[in-house]
Amino acid sequence: MLGIRFVKFEPGIFVLQYKKGKIKKKGQGLSFWYYAPTTSLVAIPVSSEDASFMFAEYSKDFQEISIQGQLTYRISDPLKTAQMLNYTVDNNKHNYISDDPEKLSDRLINLLMIAVKDIVKELNLKQAIFAYDKVANLSFKTLCENEMVRNLGVDILSVMIGAIKPKPETAKALEAETRENILKEADQAILQRRNYAIEQERIIRESELNTEIAVEHKNRQIRETKLETESIAQRKQLAMKEEQINFEVQQEQRNRELVDLKARNEKIEADTKAYALNEIMKVYQNMNVETLKAITCGGLDSGRLMALAFQGLAENADKIGNLNITPDLLISMMEKGKK
Repeated sequence: MLGIRFVKFEPGIFVLQYKKGKIKKKGQGLSFWYYAPTTSLVAIPVSSEDASFMFAEYSKDFQEISIQGQLTYRISDPLKTAQMLNYTVDNNKHNYISDDPEKLSDRLINLLMIAVKDIVKELNLKQAIFAYDKVANLSFKTLCENEMVRNLGVDILSVMIGAIKPKPETAKALEAETRENILKEADQAILQRRNYAIEQERIIRESELNTEIAVEHKNRQIRETKLETESIAQRKQLAMKEEQINFEVQQEQRNRELVDLKARNEKIEADTKAYALNEIMKVYQNMNVETLKAITCGGLDSGRLMALAFQGLAENADKIGNLNITPDLLISMMEKGKK
């Protein structure tokens, strides 16, 4: 009525009330009455805003890549923003009277594109595809230091890179190259496994051969030890035989010496007896036969004497005529002979 109106803004809206070109009120979430014909209202959102982007750039090796992400920002100095862009709203529906509020995110994205371009042009395709964090961090730092961003009264809260993708045909080529590399690596792995298996088999075979050599060496040592033991035993047996032979030789030598000594003693004894007998015979040679008989018979018993008597009779049988011998005489002679 009569142009007087009431307005109420949300807490996230910074409001400037201009009257006759001068600021009458300013602040967040204001509500007030105003006279519409002479009043202009500027409503600047100061809460954080997200701006999605996707654009194409070229890598160092002239490959086209697509970069997707999101830029988060907020207006920290509404007065600067109001000077750079028109955030005036109409008095009826409180809609913006220009499209400047939509241009803010476009300007920030354009500045981001320039920053990303400077970063990506130093990277080749393979490097750029996996440089999410690097591109995001460097572009964020560049925007924060940008003079235009400060003049717009904006704070950059974050820059996130969601994807850096090559063109589909380039991606297929990379996939093919990667696939080939994977297959090569698989073949190399198979070859390595085979080589490893061959090496393990060689090691096992070598170990078996070393074991056989060690066993043969031990067997040879055992045989040599046995031969040495047998040789020692044979030498000992030979030494024992030699000792036995030497002992027998010594015994034979002693026996021979004993026999020689016995023979010498018997010879000496025989010589002594012969000498004595010879001396006796010398004595008997000079004696009468009858005397000798008498001496001989002196120590004999009656039987021997009778035998000598019969012998004398036999020697002188031609001189004897008749001789009578009684049985009693023969019986007595036989009994004495038995005694």
